Amino acid sequence: MKVTKTKLPGVLIIEPQVFGDDRGYFLESWSEQRYVDAGIKQKFIQSNVSKSQKGVLRGLHFQNPKPQGKLVYVLEGEVFDVAVDIRLGSPTFGQYESIVLSAENHKQFYVPEGFAHGFCVLSKSATFCYMCTNYYDADADASIAWNDADLNIDWPLKSPNLSDKDSKALSLKSFDSENLPSYHQ
Repeated sequence: MKVTKTKLPGVLIIEPQVFGDDRGYFLESWSEQRYVDAGIKQKFIQSNVSKSQKGVLRGLHFQNPKPQGKLVYVLEGEVFDVAVDIRLGSPTFGQYESIVLSAENHKQFYVPEGFAHGFCVLSKSATFCYMCTNYYDADADASIAWNDADLNIDWPLKSPNLSDKDSKALSLKSFDSENLPSYHQ
């Protein structure tokens, strides 16, 4: 397993070892001790799967309180995935990291608690998996505008298909400070 640190502390790119031949492939998608050794010490307590069509953009989502760390990967298709540091007081507040995740590259992306997360589908469709460190809580759920000018995310599409919730999302600077997570070293 190859683990790559990004410019955002705690955000990791993970490349599991893939064993393949002409029949297909096998990979270990999760092994607690390997991921603890890689620096992911949080317990995952919920697993989710979503299926979306080309052009769908989901995000930028976060929960506060009850933040969720997420280990994400794609089983079918290809997505452009983004993590944004929204922790007040963080030296990397408002910065983002992005990666293309696909069924072909088998990469995983770890988005720690305190970060907003989103993705858009690049292929005809995509099956997206999330392992989460906390349960979903509708009362704590929030969304930041995907096209927030201050974040300046270089999305690979300009007119995404958004949910009603995401189309009404606020810019990061529009959130009251008590509604954002805090940075803790």
